[in-house]
Amino acid sequence: MQFIPTIFDGAYLIEPELVIDERGFFARTWCQNEFASKGLKTNPVQCSISYNKTCGTLRGMHFQRQPNAEAKLVRCTAGAIYDVIIDLRQGARTFLKWASFELTAHNHRTLYIPEGFAHGFQTLADDTEVLYQMFNFFAPESAAGFRWNDPAFHIKWPLDISIMSDKDRAYPDFDGLLP
Repeated sequence: MQFIPTIFDGAYLIEPELVIDERGFFARTWCQNEFASKGLKTNPVQCSISYNKTCGTLRGMHFQRQPNAEAKLVRCTAGAIYDVIIDLRQGARTFLKWASFELTAHNHRTLYIPEGFAHGFQTLADDTEVLYQMFNFFAPESAAGFRWNDPAFHIKWPLDISIMSDKDRAYPDFDGLLP
């Protein structure tokens, strides 16, 4: 695996190293030792999938407040997503900055998101599935979010929104809300 640093301390784009032969390829996508060597979380406690039937579906921006903040791995297993993270770690040199990453079933990339980030994505294809590996248990009392189009961030989503949950649409602006 190749751990490609992002602009954020502790956040990595992970590319598998493909071993290709006449059958196709084999690639490792998780190794506890390699994650530990980078100082990353090494014990995922939950895995979830998100299926999105329509291109342009938007989910986000979500995070969990302390004491239940979560690091996570995000990988697109079918279709494609425009994945966005925002650094909400007070004192970080990239506090309140955002970055986007294209994760697709074809590029096999995984995004490691440390604790203290908001996360959201927009689907770039119909029938898109996203796999999450979380390093903390979901805690509904700590779940929070803010609007996908909050002017504090000026996120440039690539497509018009086709579907969004009422809950995501009703999130407030960031307005100093911190995890």
